[in-house]
Amino acid sequence: MKIKLTLTALALIGCSFIANAQSVKEHGQLTVDGTQLKDENGEAIVLRGMSYGWHNFWPRFYNAGSVKWLQEDWNSTVVRAAMGIEPRNGYLEKPEWSKEKIKAVVDAAIKEDMYVIIDWHSHNINLKEAKAFFTEMALTYGKHPHVIYEIFNEPDEESWEEVKEYSTEVIAAIRAIDPDNIILVGSPHWDQDIHLVADAPITGYDNLMYTLHYYAATHKQSLRDRGDYALSKGLPLFISESAGMEATGDGPLNVEEWQRWIDWSEKNKVSWITWSVSDKDETCSVLLPTANAEGGWKEKDLKESGKKSRSLLRSYNAKQK
Repeated sequence: MKIKLTLTALALIGCSFIANAQSVKEHGQLTVDGTQLKDENGEAIVLRGMSYGWHNFWPRFYNAGSVKWLQEDWNSTVVRAAMGIEPRNGYLEKPEWSKEKIKAVVDAAIKEDMYVIIDWHSHNINLKEAKAFFTEMALTYGKHPHVIYEIFNEPDEESWEEVKEYSTEVIAAIRAIDPDNIILVGSPHWDQDIHLVADAPITGYDNLMYTLHYYAATHKQSLRDRGDYALSKGLPLFISESAGMEATGDGPLNVEEWQRWIDWSEKNKVSWITWSVSDKDETCSVLLPTANAEGGWKEKDLKESGKKSRSLLRSYNAKQK
């Protein structure tokens, strides 16, 4: 009897662990109030999840099974579909195939009651193509509160003035169709120059947030200071890409500095997403080549960054209903 009761108790604990994760059914339409992301009940919400790697390099993971596994086993409440633009097999070369891969993740996230980011994963301005793509995405998914648009992953050498002009046009295209879903705006130099954005943000539109990216072994207190400055100026931030190693995506994990970033994010109620669901021979790819394309990953299929990412998500997402 004791054994049966223990097993039952463990099963219930496991179920409650998963049930604590945020769902779209529970939290609904997201809005931005000051610097804070809030749910439809006006309560502050912090999204925590995983970003897929470039769709054109790791398309095998862009499927419903992997989304379901990230939700059920990793306790992820948001996934990010990173659509590569310029590289081989990217959107510019294969637009229809690229959209199929992104839609596979978006459709699965909606089915699993998760939030999902449609990420224009580029370092350059492609205004015409971006406007056409996001117009189509807004027409297709604008009625779903699950969807978040990330309109420029990481501007590299563009000035904030150039990024701002580009972003304003893409935002206008989305807002002509979808009046309320969250839009994420990039900042110059790989989403590091958030202090420049804070001094001259985009005006005239609601529910905008600005992306800050870090790799903890490279980006430390000085970048958090920029984040503090941006928040003090009233700029809403969203960490749509982050991890614990060097900015190259390789090198050893700096677990202590990574935790400092997580602590900073939690203190400021800033959502955070970890890079990436892929199996490249590099530290930031959380999976080994043995990992099944459709989830079901065992510990032996995870790199150290994958084990740590999974642990963080299961821990922090279990705290917030």
